[in-house]
Amino acid sequence: MAPAETPDKNRATAEAILPLLGGAANIASIAHCMTRLRLGLHDRSLVQDEPLKALPAVLGVVEDETYQIVLGPGTVARVTPEFERLVEAERTTAPATPEAAPTAAELAERGAAIKAARKARNATPFKLFLRRIANIFVPLIPALIGCGIIAGLNGLLTNLHWLPSLVPALAALASGFMSLIAVFVGYNTAKEFGGTPILGGAVAAIIVFPGVANVDAFGQKLSPGQGGVLGALGAAVLAVYVEKWCRRWVPEALDVLVTPTLTVIVSGLVTLYGLMYIAGEVSTAIGDFANWLLANGGAGAGFVLGGLFLPLVMLGLHQALIPIHTTLIEQQGYTVLLPILAMAGAGQVGAAAAVYFRLPRNGSIRRTIRSALPAGFLGVGEPLIYGVSLPLGRPFITACIGGAFGGGFVGLFNQLGAGVGSTAIGPSGWALFPLLDGNKGLGEMVVVYGGGLLAGYAVGFVATYYFGFTKTMLTELNAPAEAEAASTTEPSSVPESGPVQVRTGADDALEPVAEGSR
Repeated sequence: MAPAETPDKNRATAEAILPLLGGAANIASIAHCMTRLRLGLHDRSLVQDEPLKALPAVLGVVEDETYQIVLGPGTVARVTPEFERLVEAERTTAPATPEAAPTAAELAERGAAIKAARKARNATPFKLFLRRIANIFVPLIPALIGCGIIAGLNGLLTNLHWLPSLVPALAALASGFMSLIAVFVGYNTAKEFGGTPILGGAVAAIIVFPGVANVDAFGQKLSPGQGGVLGALGAAVLAVYVEKWCRRWVPEALDVLVTPTLTVIVSGLVTLYGLMYIAGEVSTAIGDFANWLLANGGAGAGFVLGGLFLPLVMLGLHQALIPIHTTLIEQQGYTVLLPILAMAGAGQVGAAAAVYFRLPRNGSIRRTIRSALPAGFLGVGEPLIYGVSLPLGRPFITACIGGAFGGGFVGLFNQLGAGVGSTAIGPSGWALFPLLDGNKGLGEMVVVYGGGLLAGYAVGFVATYYFGFTKTMLTELNAPAEAEAASTTEPSSVPESGPVQVRTGADDALEPVAEGSR
């Protein structure tokens, strides 16, 4: 019975959302990430924000280049297809409008102006570059997660000497994607920068081709995979520029033969005799620096990284870390940075729990916390960030303090020789346990990471409980609103202080979970 009810529930959610967005005619584009329904709108002024945020399934609303409705992991992947079907059906069956309202042009112009202003505010060159980096790597996260979990399972079977005949097969499943990740990065890079994706993949494939071991560059033999994802990124970007140059100058009659040939040969030779070596040196330096930082900085480095990660997410700067995580996974099999950055989510959970206890009369905020806290424990912190801590102000700062102490805990053990890492980017919180790896046994990794989570929870809770509110805030937020009183007698009434809309330039991703705070 339950499986049959799920589609109805998801369709009901989509049916509730669509009219509040101005109907199908107002939807320009539909997409989703791990937690958000991302929509392009023709006219922003047609959106009914408060009723939309008050829907039980909506955990929050974020405005960036697109209008983003936070529905939570799992839910968004099921609601989006239903939403797309509703939009298509409404567009197909909608009768033609014989005449437009006199103010339609004015409304459309106003909506376009709002959208253009928002886009201009968030379209700094650096943020656009980071958004492109995220667009390249975020689609790879599901494969990284799946292969990472398989790698962890294979390591467990190996250590326990169980099912030895299955170990080689699992090793192939876990390693196949990583051995060719440069090709996927090249494909996505060319697609993102406006080139032919398959040409980007073809040039990036040179990096992982075993035959490059016979090529001399800078007085030494190249190694297959040298330069990794950074080399693939540079090679594909170069291929895009070569291809665009060819499109401008090569006659149309020869384009189908000359353009792909020149693109591959020019960018391929530059990759072999320059980019692979340079990217390899940069990749090695990144790995050495990360290891040095945690081996020598220890608790201090972990404290800073764990404490600053939530602000980085708010500014959208966390996206710059995605290639670094991927490079570390390529080199070492795991990234030592992610378990530390994941502590930001632990501080967020602790802070939200403290808010819950400090506001016993604010039913709407407490309901938001109850619905969002399970996802927070699994590393999806967006509902708590946008619905609770960030709008309240101080609890966001105390959540960062909790993340700092959790990061310091994990960093300290790194300095003591217990390097804890993750075999994939994506999950955090409790969901990161299956991906843990490092230079010690699995049991020790679990204890260190679990201890960091407990430290983040505890410090985030204590800091928020005692320093997260002024007396005025407590008085105002604990005063029962009329809407709250009405909700006890009218189940259909909606409190006005539900998840709060936050306008931010941060683009989510880390996905999510790659950011470690979601």
